[in-house]
Amino acid sequence: MKILVVGKGGREHALIRALAESPSRPELFCFPGSDAIAEWAKPVAAADLPSLIAWMKMHEIDLCVAGEESYLVRDEGLANLCEMNGIPCWGPKKESAQLEASKEFAKQFLARHRIPTAQAASTETLEQALAAIGGIYPTVLKFDGLAAGKGVAVCMDEAAAMEFLDEVFTQRRFGSGKVLVEKFLTGPEVSIFAAVVDEKYLIFTPARDYKRIGDGDMGPNTGGMGAVASRQLIAPEMLETIEREIIMPTIRGLQEDGLPYRGFLYFGLMLTPSGPQVIEYNCRFGDPECQAVMPLVSGNFAEFCLEGARGNLRPDLLDFSSGWSVCVILASAGYPDSSRNGDVISGIETVQDARIYHSGTRRNADGFWETHGGRVLAVVCHGDERAAVVSMAHRAADRITFSGLQRRRDIGILHFDEPNVS
Repeated sequence: MKILVVGKGGREHALIRALAESPSRPELFCFPGSDAIAEWAKPVAAADLPSLIAWMKMHEIDLCVAGEESYLVRDEGLANLCEMNGIPCWGPKKESAQLEASKEFAKQFLARHRIPTAQAASTETLEQALAAIGGIYPTVLKFDGLAAGKGVAVCMDEAAAMEFLDEVFTQRRFGSGKVLVEKFLTGPEVSIFAAVVDEKYLIFTPARDYKRIGDGDMGPNTGGMGAVASRQLIAPEMLETIEREIIMPTIRGLQEDGLPYRGFLYFGLMLTPSGPQVIEYNCRFGDPECQAVMPLVSGNFAEFCLEGARGNLRPDLLDFSSGWSVCVILASAGYPDSSRNGDVISGIETVQDARIYHSGTRRNADGFWETHGGRVLAVVCHGDERAAVVSMAHRAADRITFSGLQRRRDIGILHFDEPNVS
């Protein structure tokens, strides 16, 4: 079996390792990949999606796995092009991927199918956004487009709102686009992942990520500074409610709207006092949640994805651990506003009791690992007891150093005063 994975970050590193560890032992390729990913999968030299498709046809690739979201909506869409050329793709088509690419599209979908979510107003200018906020804080502002996980701002006051709106409408940090002004919700957050094959689905292990740069959820939002994952993260009754009120209506809605879907679907949820509500959809695995979830998954992951891309949901191919997984992100100097590249990383080789996924690294001329991006490494441990796994993950992260390293020391600790959320 030949599999090509599209993407270059820590999520793709985790997916590729899981595919490599599958009993079917597939031959793996990556695009665009990274130096770390290249140790597991052969990089493909392609200039764009059309040339990538041509390469896959020439080399008789059996399965394309979409990791990074941007390729799903770029040009004609990765999954669309794959289908046109007879290549099974584990990832949704461009029209379905609008659930992530457009916050406005997602809100309209949620409203149309009566799926619980916060009220929101779509705005096209700074003045419209301020009028929609109406001086009521805190408020949530969302850029209507892909922004690498950085297009959402929880604004506690007008100063914070003005800073984000200036980035969007004046600086055009994310390109042109609208801003959704959304009602602020309260409660614990949880990420639910489902493998979706047409009208069927399989729920993976729930996770919770830590968006803010600093301990105690302080500082600006990031793409994610860490995550925990476990079947014990939320109570079974709550998961049943989420499945009944959110997951099942979403799958029905996709079918009713004629939106074909085969791939991972991410449900970002807020467990409010009045029940779970959708914060956002992502049309792929989360990052860094993927790095936390995948060590808890065993079985033939490669065969599962291939069968899913062909239209067959095969839960029998996978098993899920009931334990805990903790992922600690090590970020570079300046992140999230910028990232400093070229800082030599020490200590990776000393970590023997954790999985290390590379998010933003490269080999320098001397063969040493150095920083090459905002989020640099994910250090992941898993086991039966959360407290023990938390200690293991942070001890492992302690052994890795580089100049300017940023890291949270409350991953897996903050938000766990209670054993689970009921």
